[in-house]
Parts: sequence; C-alpha cells; structure tokens
Amino acid sequence: MTGLENLIIRVMKADDLEAITAIDKRVLGKYRPEYWRMKMELLENRSSVASLVAEVDGKVTGFILGGASGWEYGVPETVGHIDTLGVDPEFQGRFLGRLLMKEIISHFRKVGVNKVYTYVNWREGDLLSFFNKAGFSRGDMINLEMKI
Repeated sequence: MTGLENLIIRVMKADDLEAITAIDKRVLGKYRPEYWRMKMELLENRSSVASLVAEVDGKVTGFILGGASGWEYGVPETVGHIDTLGVDPEFQGRFLGRLLMKEIISHFRKVGVNKVYTYVNWREGDLLSFFNKAGFSRGDMINLEMKI
C-alpha cells in the first residue's frame, strides 16, 4: 500500500502555485512564490508540453516542470527537458516522482520529442540514482561554468 490509491496526475494550473511553493519550502526550506510564478509562466508560454502536478485526495503532492526545446542553444525541437521535479516529503519513496516522470515522458512522445535532458548536481547521489532508475544516462552535452 503506497497511499497513492486516489492519485491523479493532471496539467499544472496557475492555482497550483501555493501548493508548489509549499512543497519547495518543505524540501529546500525556502519560501519562493515569485520564483515559482516566474518558472510556471515561462514554461507555460514557451512549450508545447504542459508541466504536471500529482494530487492525492485532492492535495497537490508533487510536480514536474519541463518542456520541449524549440531550438534554444541549437538544440532541436525533438529534445525535451525536465526542469524541476518536486515531491512532498510525506510522499517521497512511494514512486510518485517516477509516476510524474513517466507521464511527462508520455506527453513528450506525443509532440515528437525523442530525447530528454535534465541537469543534476554530480554530488547529489540520491537524484543521480533516481534519474538513473528512470532510464537517464550521462549525455553528450557538457555543463560549462566560469567562476567570477
């Protein structure tokens, strides 16, 4: 029994901002409503793939933000990206993140995406393991940085 018997995964709405902000605060300890408003609006206006939320018994318990590329940085529109995945700590370890991932990948396929990118900090072993189990592997793109 995972506690997900009444799970619904649906398209994210502007009304979900408060719940997403609350999950972020529980996970990272930061309250950032303006940040999440900006991210939600940006992805909604730029992508043919909608971001998603998971609800259990009518309560938002997780979310996944992502989109299709559209030729940014020379990356073709057949490439999608996972921007952010968040799961309420109360629901972590119940495959909710994996179900959100599976659903957004289904949406990607419907619009012709055949490769998905995401970024993970090399030192975040749990996240690397999660994405590895979801089918991700190290890609050809290289993250470049310059300290100033």
